[in-house]
Amino acid sequence: MRWSRPATAVLRLNTVVPAAVLTAAICVGAAACGTTSAVAGGAYGTATAKAMNTPPATPGKAMLIVRKSNIGYVLATRNGQTIYWYSHDSQGSGKSVCTGSCLTSWPAVTGTPMAAAGVRLAGKLGTITRAGGVKQATYNGYPLYTYAADMSPGEASGNGADGVWHVISGVVLSPSPAAAAAASQRDFSSGGAAPSQSATATPSSTGGGGGYGY
Repeated sequence: MRWSRPATAVLRLNTVVPAAVLTAAICVGAAACGTTSAVAGGAYGTATAKAMNTPPATPGKAMLIVRKSNIGYVLATRNGQTIYWYSHDSQGSGKSVCTGSCLTSWPAVTGTPMAAAGVRLAGKLGTITRAGGVKQATYNGYPLYTYAADMSPGEASGNGADGVWHVISGVVLSPSPAAAAAASQRDFSSGGAAPSQSATATPSSTGGGGGYGY
C-alpha cells in the first residue's frame, strides 16, 4: 500500500526563498511590524521631539511686600521675613560680596523681584546674577538678603548688625509705608497667605536709621 503525499507543500532544504517573501509572511497580521523609529515614537512623538516642544522654565519670582516690623514698616519677603541690604556691597555694581559663611547668616533673596499688587515702592527693583547663575533680587542697586536669626515674621533683629546691615524703611521704602503695608495685606487676602501685621511698634519715619544708608 502506498502512502499518499500530504497536500501541504513542503519546502525543500535547498529551496531559495526571497527575503522579502519571508518578511511578508512573518509580518502578516502582525501589528508590531514597521520601522523602529515609528514604534519608539508611537502616538506621542520621540523623546527628542517632546523635549524640543517643552516650553522653557519660567524664571522664579520673589514677591516683595511692605509690613510692620518691630521697628516700623519695612520691605519683606512674601512670608514676612524682613529684608536687608549690606553696606559693603557697591550700589549698582551687579555683584555681592556676601559669600560663603556670610550667606549662611544672611541668605540671598533669590528670584526676580516684584511688588505685591497695589504696593508703591520708592526704589527700583532689579537683579544680579550670582555664581552658578542664581538670580538675586536688588533694590536701588543693592542686593537683598534676609537674616537667619530672625525667627518670626516682622522680626528685624539684624538691623544695624556690625554697623553694615540695614532694613529698607522710611521714605526710601515707599511714599506711604502704611498704605503699602495695607495693599500688601489685601493682595494676599484672597489667597489666604497674608502674613500677620500684628507687630506692635509704631511706624518709624526713619526706620530706625536703617533706610537711609544709600
